[in-house]
Amino acid sequence: MHSKNTLLSILLLFSVYMLRAQSYEGLLTDNYNGVHGVLSNPANIADSRLKLDINLIGVSAFFGNNYLSATLGDAFNDIDKTFDDAKTTPKSNNFIAANLDILGPSAMLSLSEKHSVALYTRARIFANVDDIDGSTIDKEGGFDENENFSINEGDLSGELNLWTEIGATYARVLMDKDEHFLKGGITLKYLSGIHHAYLNGSEVTVDYNAATEEVATNGTLTHGYDVGGDDSLGDAFNFGQSTGLGSDIGFVYEWRPDHEDQKLVDLNGNKISNRGINKYKLKFGASITDIGSINNKGGEQQTYDLNKVQSIDNFEGDDLEDALKNNFDVIGGLQESSKTGLPTALHANVDWNIYSKFYLNLNSDISLRGENKLNTHHIQNQVSLTPRLETAWLSIYSPISLMREIGFRWGAGLRAGPFYVGSGSILTSIFGQTKSLDLYAGAKIPIYQNKLRDKDGDGLKNDMDKCPETPGPIENTGCPWPDTDGDGLLDKDDDCPNEVGPQENNGCPWPDTDGDGILDKDDKCPNTPGLKEFNGCPDTDGDGIIDQDDRCPNDPGSPELKGCPDFDGDTLADMDDDCPKIAGPVSNNGCPEVTQEVQKQLNDYAKTILFDTGKATIKPESVTVMVDIIQILNEYPNAKFTVEGHTDSVGSKESNQKLSEARANSVRDFLINEGISGNRLTAIGYGEEKPIASNGTKIGRKQNRRVEINLIK
Repeated sequence: MHSKNTLLSILLLFSVYMLRAQSYEGLLTDNYNGVHGVLSNPANIADSRLKLDINLIGVSAFFGNNYLSATLGDAFNDIDKTFDDAKTTPKSNNFIAANLDILGPSAMLSLSEKHSVALYTRARIFANVDDIDGSTIDKEGGFDENENFSINEGDLSGELNLWTEIGATYARVLMDKDEHFLKGGITLKYLSGIHHAYLNGSEVTVDYNAATEEVATNGTLTHGYDVGGDDSLGDAFNFGQSTGLGSDIGFVYEWRPDHEDQKLVDLNGNKISNRGINKYKLKFGASITDIGSINNKGGEQQTYDLNKVQSIDNFEGDDLEDALKNNFDVIGGLQESSKTGLPTALHANVDWNIYSKFYLNLNSDISLRGENKLNTHHIQNQVSLTPRLETAWLSIYSPISLMREIGFRWGAGLRAGPFYVGSGSILTSIFGQTKSLDLYAGAKIPIYQNKLRDKDGDGLKNDMDKCPETPGPIENTGCPWPDTDGDGLLDKDDDCPNEVGPQENNGCPWPDTDGDGILDKDDKCPNTPGLKEFNGCPDTDGDGIIDQDDRCPNDPGSPELKGCPDFDGDTLADMDDDCPKIAGPVSNNGCPEVTQEVQKQLNDYAKTILFDTGKATIKPESVTVMVDIIQILNEYPNAKFTVEGHTDSVGSKESNQKLSEARANSVRDFLINEGISGNRLTAIGYGEEKPIASNGTKIGRKQNRRVEINLIK
C-alpha cells in the first residue's frame, strides 16, 4: 500500500464522533441524584430530597457507531479475537461516536421548602463525523494503488469541540395545591471554548486511476480550526478566547393523590411537608437543554474547491490541513471560524412510583438541531425505560433504551451513598453484539433531607408526639384520649368521665329525678313520682288518666270528660256544671231550666206570703210557704229571680212604694238567710203601679197586695 493514501484523511477528519448520548444514564432518573439533576432538567432540584449535595468529580464516557458491532464479553478470553470476529455494517451514512462529560466540583443547596440553587463546573468534548460511506471505512489502510477505486461520499460533516461550562441554576415550586404540584427551573451557563475543528463537505467524490496514478476529486469542503494548530485535539488550545452563553429550562409536574397522608403537623396544627420522602404517584418532566452557542475567536475557516485532477504524489506526507492548502483552491477567502452550536435537545420523561421504593421511568431525548449544519452538534434521538429501586442511601437501576442507528441497549447502575457508577449499555456489551459502550463513575457528598417520622401514623411527627407508638389526636399531644369509666366514650366527650353512661346522654348515667324507679329518659313525668304503666306519670284519682292529662286529677272521672266526674249524669263534668247534683242541659250549664209551670208555682206560693198589716214583717204562718219557695229555688241554682213587691191603692202612693220595696227586700233577706245566693235575687218595689185586679173592691185590693218571684231571662 502506498503512503499516498493519506488523501483518505480528507474523508476521515476524525476517528471518533461525538454523539450526545445522555450522560449518567440511570442516575439522572434518581430522585436522590442531587446536583446531577440539573443536567437533564433544572427544575429537578426544587423540593429536592437533599439539603446539600456536593459533587467532587464525575466522569461519563461514551463510544458508539453504526458500523462495527462486537461482543465485548469475549474480550475476557481473547481481545484480538473479539475485534477479528466483529461484524461490520457498511452504509452510506455510517458514523463513529464518542463522548466525554466531566462534572467537576459542583454543589446544590435547598434554600427552603420552595427554593433551591445549584452551581456546577463541567468539561465536555463533542466530536462527530456524519454520513461517511462505509465502503471507505472498509478500505481504510487497504486501498491498492495498482487498482482503480472510487469513493462517493456525497454530503458529509464533522465537528470536534472541547469547552468548559460554569452553570448557575435556580429552581422553585410554582404550585402546591392539594394533589397537584408543579416546579420550574432555569440554568444560565458561561461557556469557554478550548478547542474546535470542523469539516463540512458537499457532493464529495474521489476517483483514482491506477494507470496514470492520478486522483480526480469533486465537490466543496469547508474546514475550520484553531489557528496555530492542526486538526488534532492536543495541538491547539485557546483558553478564555472563545466564549458564549447557554441556558437550560425545564418544568416538572407531580401528581400526589396521597398528599394529605404525606404531610405531618406540629402541635399547633400547622402542616409540615415531609421533604425527606417522594410524594408523587406520577411525575412528568419536560426540558430544553443546551440552548446557545460559542463564539470561536482566533480560528480560521476556509472553503476549498475540490474539482481537480492531480497526481497522487501531491498528497504524500501531508496532513489534512496541508493537503487542502497545498492542493486545492480557496473559495471566498479566509474567514473567522463559525460559532459552535450547542446540541439543543428536548427531553421528556414520565416517572411512575409503582409501589413503595420501586419506580419505572420512561424518557425520551429528541434533537432540536438538524444534521450537517456547519459546526453545530446534535444528539441522536433515543427512548429509554428504566426500572429502579430507590432509597436515600442506595439506588439500583437498569436502563433499557433504543437509540437511533445504534439500536437496543441495556445497562445497569448503582448509587451507594457518596459513590455512583453505571453504564447504559454494559449488559448488551457483555452478553451480546453491541455498537456502543459507555461508563460513568464519580463521588459526591450528599446531605439528605430529614425524613419526618410518624411511627403511629397519627399525623404528628415523632419528636413532638408524647405517645409516638400509639395514635392520638394533636390536641392531646399525640396520645389517645382515655376512657376512665370504660363506657366507650372518650373522657373529652364524656360529661361524666368517672361514671358509666350511654353515649346518647354524653356518657352520664340516666337520672331518676322523682325516685319512682323509672329513668328520666323513659319517664314522661321526670319530676313527679308515677307508675310504670303510665311511663312514670301519676294517676292520683285512679281513673286511668294520668294527672297531666286529667282535668280533675283528684276526682275519678271518665275519659270522655277528660277525667272529671259527672254526678248528675247530664254529660257535663261537675267542674263545668253549675248544677253538678241536678241534671240539666248543657246549654244551661248543666242546670235545669225554669219552666212556665215552675214560674207559676213560684208565684202561686209567693202570693200567699202574709205580712203584718202596714208592715214588711212576714207572718209566721207564711214560713211553710217560704220553705216551699226555697226548695224550688234550690232546684234551679243558676237561675236568677226578681222579688217584686206590690200594694193596693189605699194610702199615699209614696207610702205604698216604700212598703212594696220593704216587703220585697224582706222576702229577699229571708231567702238569703236560708241559703239562697244573694246574687241570684234582686228586690224591686212597684208600689201600686202594677195592679192585677180592681182596687175598687175588697177582693181586688187583696189580690193586688202581693209578692211575685219572677225568673230573670
